[in-house]
Amino acid sequence: MSVEGGGTAAGDVRLPKPMKVKSKQPAQRQITAEQILREAKEIQLEDDFKAPKTIITDPQELAEYRLRKRKEFEDTARRVGRWNHSIWIKYAHWEESQKDFRRARSVWERALDVDYTNTNFWLKYAEMEMRHRFVNHARNVWDRAVSLLPRIDQLWYKYIHMEEMVKETAKARLIFDRWMAFEPDHACWMAYIKFELRYDEVERARAVFERYVEVLPSVKAWVRYAKFELQHNDVSRARTCYERAMEALGEDSHTVRHSLQECLAGLGAGPPSVTDEARISLVLEKDCAST
Repeated sequence: MSVEGGGTAAGDVRLPKPMKVKSKQPAQRQITAEQILREAKEIQLEDDFKAPKTIITDPQELAEYRLRKRKEFEDTARRVGRWNHSIWIKYAHWEESQKDFRRARSVWERALDVDYTNTNFWLKYAEMEMRHRFVNHARNVWDRAVSLLPRIDQLWYKYIHMEEMVKETAKARLIFDRWMAFEPDHACWMAYIKFELRYDEVERARAVFERYVEVLPSVKAWVRYAKFELQHNDVSRARTCYERAMEALGEDSHTVRHSLQECLAGLGAGPPSVTDEARISLVLEKDCAST
């Protein structure tokens, strides 16, 4: 059936006129799809890049948002979580921002299953617990950390610092004792001694010094011990320290000479005794003979 008049049929679609390409020569600068994706990714990784802020007021919409974000994190963790450890930190921090601490702990535990030797995992896990005042949870994390990684001094320092913050000096002292059983370096022993002196526990500090010079019988340890006695106005104990150092350090004349010089420099309150002068003369004679 025909339609009178000049109108078009209802089913006809008028298409735009095709454009003619002016030049079919290849462009001087070729841009591939891979390059476009890479540049877009680099823009997202820039420090000043901020995702658009989303304001959610509906509980159902919030639940959908959380479900979507968790799926994104889970997919990323499944793909690259074994070698890119930062994804676990971002995932746990996001759960913490949602105030879902049970899920945040679950993420940290999964991260530790991937690599329990990663110190950063332990530090951030415990700091999360401390930040929200979950002291017992934090204590549990620190205890596991120092048990699995006893040679990482930072973990011990942080653990002790937390106990001091909550005024648990007795527990901090027990942690120090556990730490010293692994015979750490000089700085760790001095940290224990300074801890005792902060609470005016001079006798306890002296007992720590005794263990210190026994575990690390060196000039540094003995000199520190003697200076400690001098600071507490006990010259006789300081002299005894250097006499014991002479016996403990053996026949190393340079080492003994240095310790005696430190002794006389510290004993400025009075002249050296005849015994000290005799010992110095003997050491100097041995030193000259050896050279």
